[in-house]
Amino acid sequence: MAGLATTHPTLADVAKTLDPDGKVASIVEILNETNEMNEDAVYLEGNLPTGHRHSIRTGIPVPTWRALYAGVSPTRSTSAQVTDNIGTLEAYAEVDKKLADLNGNTNAFRLSEDRAHMEGMSQELQSTLLYGNEGTEPAAFTGLAPRYNSLSAANSDNIIDAGGTGTDNGSIWLIVWGPKKVHMIYPKGSKGGISSDDKGQVTIEDIDSNGGGRMEAYRTHYKADAGLAVADWRYAVRICNIDKSLLTNDKATGADLVDLMVQSLELPPNLNGRVAFYVSRSIRSMLRRQMLDGVKNSTLSWEKIAGKRVMTLGEVPVRRVDALAADEARVV
Repeated sequence: MAGLATTHPTLADVAKTLDPDGKVASIVEILNETNEMNEDAVYLEGNLPTGHRHSIRTGIPVPTWRALYAGVSPTRSTSAQVTDNIGTLEAYAEVDKKLADLNGNTNAFRLSEDRAHMEGMSQELQSTLLYGNEGTEPAAFTGLAPRYNSLSAANSDNIIDAGGTGTDNGSIWLIVWGPKKVHMIYPKGSKGGISSDDKGQVTIEDIDSNGGGRMEAYRTHYKADAGLAVADWRYAVRICNIDKSLLTNDKATGADLVDLMVQSLELPPNLNGRVAFYVSRSIRSMLRRQMLDGVKNSTLSWEKIAGKRVMTLGEVPVRRVDALAADEARVV
């Protein structure tokens, strides 16, 4: 195995996590993102070992006004079967045994490495949930953006164009999570979420970049089997083409975010379920600035949900997702 210096913690890394008493210090993970969509997403067991197959209604039967002595032709609805696939995300953490055993803090040091790897898994899952595309990365699963990416598609009624024409646009998502709506999936007969398996002490071979050499190390394996199922496309709304560079707190230029979000609330058949808006840090900041700018009769407010102070629009929480900071191409 080559490249230990770039994939494993060094002695300098250990020093950064030790306080003067030699104990593992609390680490402020400044690189950790806040992706609150991960916290909200509903996970359900798929009906296939590698995915989930469900039927989507594509047509409603039309009844007939019958005249006396006239017949009525039978009608039926139409539907289509869709299979959503599940991807497997894995990672290994390996640390030199001697390094981890310094000062007798083996378990605490390994825990700090576990937290970093778990955060990496979480961020990758969130990014894939938004932008994953099996067309370009077959081993992953297809996320939301590729499914709501055309203003002329069958689900275009739930795509609101904010007017941006560049390549640095952003999106706001309104999601109603739940069975037969929008939910995450995991393989039939397994469990959802991120799992870790402590492999204990192992011997790693070919340590040097030129090959050869062995080292005793501690190894942990991380795994997540996950996919996305959109059972009813009406329960997700994308406000796209938000030109982030034009946004202002007084709405003198750029999109009127609150107005667009209010429009989106009328698109799902209902809001029964776990519902929330998802925005990037910069867009959420702009919403807060609009509140502070003295906008009269603003529908934005702060509520306490599950013991936390949460921004809401009406009764719908506005959640922060750092993965939405990515620049998006114009949706046409």
